[in-house]
Amino acid sequence: MSTTTEAAPAKERTRSLYRGDPGMWSWVLHRITGVMTFFFLFVHVLDTALVRVNPDTYDSVIETYKNPIVGLMELALVAAVLYHALNGVRVMLVDFWSKGPQYQRLMLWVILAIWFLVMIPGAGRIFYNMFAGH
Repeated sequence: MSTTTEAAPAKERTRSLYRGDPGMWSWVLHRITGVMTFFFLFVHVLDTALVRVNPDTYDSVIETYKNPIVGLMELALVAAVLYHALNGVRVMLVDFWSKGPQYQRLMLWVILAIWFLVMIPGAGRIFYNMFAGH
């Protein structure tokens, strides 16, 4: 008696628009950085409004910001705003340039490279200000 076993055909891996695609992560990060920037602006308006209410309270609040933890938060804010701005330009190009969808992945890697190139000296300056006491 002979048996024939057939191997199941290899399932072709289809790549979805989501599920780990870099475009999905850029979309998620764009939303997160936008929300972070919104909350920063909200807090910034509130603490700046203190100067009209009570200048001494404003000075004490500003003094609490002069510590390394807030310096790291400032670094995160710069990183978020820079990514959000660069990715926003990429999104506009994808939406309004006829060849945008064709080059959207390349543009993502370009904006990430620009982000790193700008963040390195930016982070250096923020760390200098944090630890040199300026």
